[in-house]
Amino acid sequence: MTETVVLIVPGMSCANCETAVSGAVSQVEGVERVAVDLETKRVEVWGNALDDAAIRVVIDEAGYDVAP
Repeated sequence: MTETVVLIVPGMSCANCETAVSGAVSQVEGVERVAVDLETKRVEVWGNALDDAAIRVVIDEAGYDVAP
């Protein structure tokens, strides 16, 4: 069953940010698709058995903070 995780990443401001975050998140196990909206700072992740904590860690490792 596909599930969705939505996170807010306030520090994203350009295409490079979008590429870095989506590339990092897409490497997390279970992730099937990632969509980044720079205007709203939303990162939407679709997949199976998603691990919210693992997604937050890779975003942090890419250099971005996730809003609580």
